[in-house]
Amino acid sequence: MNGRLPIEFRDRVKRYAAGVIRCFVKLPKSREEVRVLGKQLLRSGTSVAAQVREASRARSDEEFASKLGGALQEADESQLWLELLREECGVEPTLTTPLERESSELMAIFVTMLNRTKARQKPEGRRQK
Repeated sequence: MNGRLPIEFRDRVKRYAAGVIRCFVKLPKSREEVRVLGKQLLRSGTSVAAQVREASRARSDEEFASKLGGALQEADESQLWLELLREECGVEPTLTTPLERESSELMAIFVTMLNRTKARQKPEGRRQK
């Protein structure tokens, strides 16, 4: 454990960012829309790892939740760019679908972490039954 998150999870998110970089490099850059969406994907996909790294170093539950929320938003945005590249720009599904699946899995993990963190933050008298 290094910070608030296990090193294995941080490594998983770093591998996701590396996969986004590899996907970006393989995109056909001859079409403007693919170039634009590819750059958006590169920015949001690598930002997921940066947000997780920041969350790992958070000094409070509030800061942790804020950074994880940012990672969740960036993963969701990355999934959108991947879907648009595949569905609207004709990019090979073999290039996008593994990252789309990982985006979905990471989002589910982030939601679970956020829910657990928020549950810890509720005062005892206000917990839902």
